[in-house]
Amino acid sequence: MADPAETTIKVMCRFRPLNSAEVARGDQYIPKFKGEDCVVIGGKPYYFDRVFQSNTTQVQFYNAVALKIVKDVLEGYNGTIFAYGQTSSGKTHTMEGKLHDPEMMGIIPRIVQDIFNYIYSMDENLEFHIKVSYFEIYLDRIKDLLDVSKTNLSVHEDKNRVPYVKGCTERFVCSPEEVMEAIDEGKSNRHVAVTNMNEHSSRSHSIFLINIKQENSQMEQKLSGKLYLVDLAGSEKVGKTGAEGTVLDEAKMINKSLSALGNVISALAEGSTYVPYRDSKMTRILQDSLGGNCRTTMVICCSPSAFNDAETRSTLLFGQRAKTIKNTVCLNVELTAEQWKSKWEKEKEKNKTLRNTVTWLETELNRWRNGESVPVEEQFDKEKAKAEVQALDSVHNNDAKTAPTPALGAVLGVKLNDAEKEKYESEVAKFYKMLDDKDDEINQQSQLAEKLKEQMLDQEELLASSRRDHDTLQTELNRLLSENEASKEEVKEVLQALEELAVNYDQKSQEVENKTKEFEALSEELNQKSSSLASIDSELQKLKEMTNHQKKRVTEMMSSLLKDLAEIGIATGSNDIKQQESSGVIDEEFTVARLYISKMKSEVKTMVKRSKQLESSQADTTQKLDENERELTACQLRISQHEAKIKSLTECLQNAEQKKRQLEENVDSLSEEMVRIKAQEKVNAMEKENEIQSANEVKEAVEKQILSHREAHQKQISSLRDELDSKDKLITELQDLNQQIMLEQERLKMEHEKLKATDQEKSRQLEELTVMQDRREQARQDLKGLEETVARELQTLHNLRRLFVQHLSSRLKKNAQKDMDDTESIVAQKQKICFLENNLEQLSKVHKQLVRENADLRCEIPKMEKRLRATAERVKALEGALKEAKESAALEKKRYQQEVERIKDAAVKPKNMGRRGSAQIAKPIRPGQLPGAPINLSFNRSNLIQHNQH
Repeated sequence: MADPAETTIKVMCRFRPLNSAEVARGDQYIPKFKGEDCVVIGGKPYYFDRVFQSNTTQVQFYNAVALKIVKDVLEGYNGTIFAYGQTSSGKTHTMEGKLHDPEMMGIIPRIVQDIFNYIYSMDENLEFHIKVSYFEIYLDRIKDLLDVSKTNLSVHEDKNRVPYVKGCTERFVCSPEEVMEAIDEGKSNRHVAVTNMNEHSSRSHSIFLINIKQENSQMEQKLSGKLYLVDLAGSEKVGKTGAEGTVLDEAKMINKSLSALGNVISALAEGSTYVPYRDSKMTRILQDSLGGNCRTTMVICCSPSAFNDAETRSTLLFGQRAKTIKNTVCLNVELTAEQWKSKWEKEKEKNKTLRNTVTWLETELNRWRNGESVPVEEQFDKEKAKAEVQALDSVHNNDAKTAPTPALGAVLGVKLNDAEKEKYESEVAKFYKMLDDKDDEINQQSQLAEKLKEQMLDQEELLASSRRDHDTLQTELNRLLSENEASKEEVKEVLQALEELAVNYDQKSQEVENKTKEFEALSEELNQKSSSLASIDSELQKLKEMTNHQKKRVTEMMSSLLKDLAEIGIATGSNDIKQQESSGVIDEEFTVARLYISKMKSEVKTMVKRSKQLESSQADTTQKLDENERELTACQLRISQHEAKIKSLTECLQNAEQKKRQLEENVDSLSEEMVRIKAQEKVNAMEKENEIQSANEVKEAVEKQILSHREAHQKQISSLRDELDSKDKLITELQDLNQQIMLEQERLKMEHEKLKATDQEKSRQLEELTVMQDRREQARQDLKGLEETVARELQTLHNLRRLFVQHLSSRLKKNAQKDMDDTESIVAQKQKICFLENNLEQLSKVHKQLVRENADLRCEIPKMEKRLRATAERVKALEGALKEAKESAALEKKRYQQEVERIKDAAVKPKNMGRRGSAQIAKPIRPGQLPGAPINLSFNRSNLIQHNQH
């Protein structure tokens, strides 16, 4: 690595022309240009390294922006060009353009051509290795555009802490055509969508990386340079683009990653200690380009339309912030042994001068400390020392510059003796050993300094902790004193609370007694209701017996009537009589039907009346039951509240008792201490006055007072403890009583539920019995009417019987002859009827069999449907797999054809074979590549100039 140098990011601003939609909409062209580095929008000027108007061609833009960076990359520096701006502002047009159009192609294809043109015109001792990678960041996932199977790659750091994409395809190339093929392949795999603002809107950030390594075979010097060509996706406003569905999700992720880029640039511009590179994968990859070892050029693309005024202003402000960022650029070079040696000599000289200055300063400091006055001539001159160091640096730099490169090659080409070689190797080993020793000393000193710092920090922490402990102890002491004073007041409050609790307890016990009385009254009412239900049951039983008796009477009367009718039929005894009998039976059936209809009408009327009565009675009973249930729930709630209050009171009593005992003990100890302190004070006073005898008397009096106080306190404590015991007994009794009340309440609940169930059952039975009673009453009325009608019908039957007998006797004589003829026809009809009955039985059997088979088939239908669905899903899966297999086979075939064409081009038509005396592009042999002679690409600079002129 060469010495680092600071450079700022170059920011170029480019405005596109108004597009067809903006022209059709009649949008105003808002930017005004002042010179080549200023644009004015809304009266505010914005300054950049260069501002390009809408009529700038692709060639002009490339020559001004990207031409120099090609040379930098080939000289061993890292470079980055990335385009930033809102959607449809011309970023992809700037970076890519039309890839195969010489006039409209963008930065990437032109930079590829220029890289190879520079290489062909360089020294023939140089050998180049060129690798390209192409990937995109889609939905914050890194996707390899040269290998579609790699969809979620990760970012890692190399040994120099430079981020790189792990697992990304690196394709070795040796001509511009191969690079363009890689670009075409990657672009076909990139995500693009249609929005309201752009027909080909990029939905991902694409990064095209060109890695160039060169080696001088004569000087054995190795340089490397990386070139990042970044096409960022544009920031979007969903209201303008009309994004929906997946396009909306893409827009969200694009705006998120761009805001992360803005945060990074803001942090770098403000000089913040923390830069959030890891907030996005894009900023992580571009970490070296933003504030690192890279020469970066940012192209901010803007829309000139007044419709996009706000977005254009934010883009310009973003560019102004980015312009303040500084990168530390250094040459990526692997030094040779001679270069390391010269560098070591240079550092050694610097170290020597610095040691001399240190010794000078130490001696001067010691003289000042010893009280001597150092004259101005002997004092250390800081400017002189700086001048010496700068002179040494300039001498070494001049040596490095003036030393001709062929001389170095000549020195390397000199043949050395064995003794000289050994001497040289021993000196090199000695120098390396000295370097290692110095590194070890530096490491030891730094470790020792770190240990001392840690010890100092530990001591400071101990001091701070001791101070904190002292403060906490002081506050704790103050708190204890305040608590002691507050506890005395709490004792008084607790005693008052105990008295109030006792009063409340008496009130609650009175309320519980009242509720028990109310509950007893309710239970008596329930008993009365149950007795009334029992009396209703007995009445229903009587009604059932009466109805059964009436049913028996009706059946007997009907049977007698049927017997009389049968006798009448036997008396007639001929076919004529049978016909007349059948007509009589029909008349009787009509009369019976009339009777039943009248009976049903009356039953319906009575049922309606009875149902209305039962509904009214049922509503009353339900209201009463609801009221009883409400009262019971209210009682239960009150009891539960009383129980909770009793529990809380008992807990308060226990806590108060504990506090009281503690406070009594504290009061006793404090009173004893007070008495002792007073006695001691009195004794001291008496001793001062030389009255020892009176002091002894005072001591005795004080001891007597202490004893009297102790006895009084003990009596008070004993009385208080007796009171507490009595209170405890009372509490236990109340708890027992409460437990009994709870048990009684549970028992009453169970009884109430049972009574409720029985009441419901009784009410149901009562309803059934009332219905039956109504039916019986209706049956009674119907029977009365039936008896009257039967009597009338019997009278008519007797009259009809006489008429039938007369009429039948006359008809028998006439029809005797006809009957002989009809018998033959009756036999034939009977045969036909038998035949039809047999056919009907057979058809019914067939019908039953068909019905069974139909039911079986219906059961099997869902099974067959499931099988059909499974087969259809399987067919779909197989079709999808077949489609994927065809696509993968097509891709593999395409890759195979491309590889075959590449091998043919490399073997049959090697490009640039006629270029002699120029640099070589070495393409390493990859697996599967046929071995062949190395491609020696050479071209003369004069030929290149003539080619460019044509």
